[in-house]
Amino acid sequence: MTVAATAADVQAALAERADPADAVHLQRFFKTGPGQYGEGDVFIGVRVPATRSVVKEFVALPAGEVDELLDSAVHEHRLAALLILNAQFARASRPRTANQAARERIVEQYLAAVRRGRVNNWDLVDSSAEYVLGAWLLDRPRDVLDALAASEVLWERRVALLATLAFIKSGDPTTTLTLSERLLADRADLIQKAVGWMLREVGKRVDRAVLLDFLERYAPQMGRTALSYATEHFDPETRARLRAARD
Repeated sequence: MTVAATAADVQAALAERADPADAVHLQRFFKTGPGQYGEGDVFIGVRVPATRSVVKEFVALPAGEVDELLDSAVHEHRLAALLILNAQFARASRPRTANQAARERIVEQYLAAVRRGRVNNWDLVDSSAEYVLGAWLLDRPRDVLDALAASEVLWERRVALLATLAFIKSGDPTTTLTLSERLLADRADLIQKAVGWMLREVGKRVDRAVLLDFLERYAPQMGRTALSYATEHFDPETRARLRAARD
């Protein structure tokens, strides 16, 4: 009988790939100092490609063990858990292995992790929101994103925005535009960047005219960072005109 893998097995595999020098770099890169957005986060020094390599060995990790990783103080443990959820959700979505109950369970597990503060840095949000929550909501009501966007927690608001990348890729910009309008006054840097990034993706992947119409209406209310990101792919004249609208 095959013995199920455990969170400890994943942690051991990550530890084998850890580099103390990389840990120091990652602590700085992800702003873990006092008062910074990643304050108190702990890194052991495993780069993302190495983490993904480990995850491939543990895609069948049981839900309870995934939760144990999510509740770890170590950043790379939480990232590995989220990547495992991505892989499990994708497998449960394929025609030959489709499992609606498994998909729903994974989404509930993901949202629970978000709400208890375990998806708490930009890379954790960006590597998971689209692939689990966004993919689940493609053909479902999206009220949960409204609730997340209204949260006082930075990471929950970013999850709401990044989940919409799945909709953008399917050709639907409506939720992205709605949430972007709602968060126009949010001056948190990581929300500014997320709003601008998602709007830029609307222009790149769906319709530049839709993006331009949004910006014509809302550029005066936007923060400089969001507007800068959103207008990156416009011609210099249009970009300058839109950016001048808020000055």
